Amino acid sequence: MNLPERIGGYIVERELGSGGMGTVYLARSRGGRSVAVKVARPELAGDPHFRERFRAEVAAARSVGGFHTAPVVDADPDA
Repeated sequence: MNLPERIGGYIVERELGSGGMGTVYLARSRGGRSVAVKVARPELAGDPHFRERFRAEVAAARSVGGFHTAPVVDADPDA
């Protein structure tokens, strides 16, 4: 497994899991906050329909909140 050192501004610590959509990593922000970073599989990332669905997923996740919901800290469907 090739673990990236960084994804955007986040320092990758380890892989949390992977599936049909991509891979999720545990990472830290510049300020030290623990975050989960989802990276889409390359064949999906280039698909405009997938990017639109991902934008909708990000918007939906940002619209909910509460104690049992992780906040969306950052997202870039066009990365």
